[in-house]
Amino acid sequence: MLIALWSALALVTATPDTDAAAQALLEASGSPGAVVAVHDGDETRIGVAGTRVQGQDAAVEPGDLWHMGSNTKAMTATLVARLAERGVVRWDMTIGEVLGGLDLEIHPDMASADFVALLSHRSGIAANAGPVTAIRLAGRDADRDAAADRQVYARAVLGSPGGDPGEFLYANAGYVVAALMLEQLTGESYEALMAREVFEPLGMDSAGWGPPGVAGEADQPRGHRQGLFGFSAVEPGASADNPPAMNPAGRAHMTMSDLMLFLDVHRRGAAGEDTGYLTAESFERLHTPDGNYALGWGVRDDGSLVHSGSNTMWLVSMRVDAASGIVSAAGVNDGRLERVSGPVNAALAAFVTAD
Repeated sequence: MLIALWSALALVTATPDTDAAAQALLEASGSPGAVVAVHDGDETRIGVAGTRVQGQDAAVEPGDLWHMGSNTKAMTATLVARLAERGVVRWDMTIGEVLGGLDLEIHPDMASADFVALLSHRSGIAANAGPVTAIRLAGRDADRDAAADRQVYARAVLGSPGGDPGEFLYANAGYVVAALMLEQLTGESYEALMAREVFEPLGMDSAGWGPPGVAGEADQPRGHRQGLFGFSAVEPGASADNPPAMNPAGRAHMTMSDLMLFLDVHRRGAAGEDTGYLTAESFERLHTPDGNYALGWGVRDDGSLVHSGSNTMWLVSMRVDAASGIVSAAGVNDGRLERVSGPVNAALAAFVTAD
């Protein structure tokens, strides 16, 4: 029943307001392509503008795949909540408790960090594993064992802290380690758990990992970045994303209509509705901030949930506003963050206000 329910919300229409918003974002950012999406409780509306690849004719389409970057963190936290509700994991399980049997050097400060500390960026763990580990683990998704690679990644970050436990330090590494803990507790890969517990129940059929599309074909939007020889598209492959081990921190891709399904269940949960997916207690835990960050979500002063994600070749920002009943997202296939962040966030805010 859940699959049918969430699929029913995926009705997509293109309307002048969304198309105009996407065109305005395209012009303000100077990006190759742009998208704006909104779900208001009745339908999903998606506006697109520009092209999938700089200098080519293939236009961005409403059903295209977009790289989510760190927006994936909210999905990983949701996975932990699903497993916690069934008693498969406990929120207070610590790194030392779960990973102590592996061949890892775990600093005492790290050993006492639990799922809540990892997902709220208050574990003291370093932000990332560092360039040497990133190079070692780089590769295409099909060529790497992401679960095995997460043990290598964890070995690089658990030996010494990156900050003081309890203080906020935004850390991709925390989400990678949390996923490794889930794998040790369940005997399943993080990717399999996400498919079963998040993507499939919510009807997110397009969700996958890494850079979307097939190299050499303009079948999906390409990420773009500024390099030594100018601004250009990056074809899908090892150089188009972070290592597959980092899936839990920021490598999901999906259509905007499927992102709306995920955002809308969180809107309904934040509004106190019975979603049939997570309990009110779980939604409250996920959405309640320590400072201005909860578990996979930033929380604005007005109570809305927000996040942005970029792998330095894309930028997508998303928002859940339970008070207005609106969820929305805006993005570009352009990683020049100093240039595109303002237009993307302005497009998101303006469109929500307009509705």
